[in-house]
Amino acid sequence: MEYKILIISIVFFSIKSVSQNKEYELVVPDLTNPWGFTFLPDNSMLITEKEGRLIHFKNGRKTEIKNLPEIYVRGQGGFMDIELHPNYEENGWIYFTYASSEGKGNGGNTTLMRAKLKDNQLVNKKVLYKASPNSRRGQHFGSRIAFDKENHVYFSVGDRGNRDVNPQDITRDCGKIYRLNDDGSIPKDNPFVYKKNAKKGIYSYGHRNPQGMEINPFTNEIWAHEHGPRGGDEINIIQKGKNYGWPKASFGINYSGTKFTDKTSIKGMENPIHYWTPSIAPSGMAFINSDKYGKWKGNLLVGSLKFQYVSRCILKENKIFKEVKILKGVGRMRSIEQGNDGFIYVGIENLGIIRLLPK
Repeated sequence: MEYKILIISIVFFSIKSVSQNKEYELVVPDLTNPWGFTFLPDNSMLITEKEGRLIHFKNGRKTEIKNLPEIYVRGQGGFMDIELHPNYEENGWIYFTYASSEGKGNGGNTTLMRAKLKDNQLVNKKVLYKASPNSRRGQHFGSRIAFDKENHVYFSVGDRGNRDVNPQDITRDCGKIYRLNDDGSIPKDNPFVYKKNAKKGIYSYGHRNPQGMEINPFTNEIWAHEHGPRGGDEINIIQKGKNYGWPKASFGINYSGTKFTDKTSIKGMENPIHYWTPSIAPSGMAFINSDKYGKWKGNLLVGSLKFQYVSRCILKENKIFKEVKILKGVGRMRSIEQGNDGFIYVGIENLGIIRLLPK
């Protein structure tokens, strides 16, 4: 049984539960599926629950945010990632992804929206991108959000379970990472702007289901990981206009055990910098960019849904040199963020959000 003590916080969290081995402390309890979360300037949190709720956590209290868009909840789809604009303190924009049934076709698909927060409600809501067509399939919605230094917003959409059609076709949405200007317009230097019939927002393609994406703070590169099928989860460094191979090349096999490709590498397609076989089902991703954890600074953290741990990836020359499992057995790791205070926070299904304690 987990040993719990009560401590008084000097910051905005009032009561915490500390693990028996003091590896972590529970900061936000009683969450079902904290798919994404972000920190406001006052260190309070905005937390998405996949089931279609947005929570503001401040001073130990949860407040439900109202006036959300209509959210299509099915399978892996629902209310997903959330990020603040880099200039949030000046413009107040909040960006989030969710599954929506609006538009062409039955079912739903991944949507990027921005809005502002006022009196515990979303206001000034605007859809920036809606993947189409809708699908009743329950898998592979993506979807993480990241901003670069030019304030372009990147977001991922999975292949929606249609691997043989969507990922390799740039005239179709899904199985892609997109790049937009922060107002939703298409950057003029996007790779397929002048390609006939191409989806102009696409930045890279040939992806299966990317559920982790961060700008590497040390190199300014876009790093992303994605689910493989049975094996073949990948970490990729995302480059403009590149093809990441799915499903033509993969280290995975079908769930039945049969092969769908005999190639793990194809000329002209990008190889992953790291892959997992068997699959760990990766979700959430963060670089340690503070001095809170000593020699861990510079490490990459990747959550495992399947095996319920966080992989602390030690990097050497942009490669995974070594992996160390931390937070083993705590629960399904859904989301990871570094807070304003430099500590690492992890969203865990059927538990809540924990803070990783320095050794």
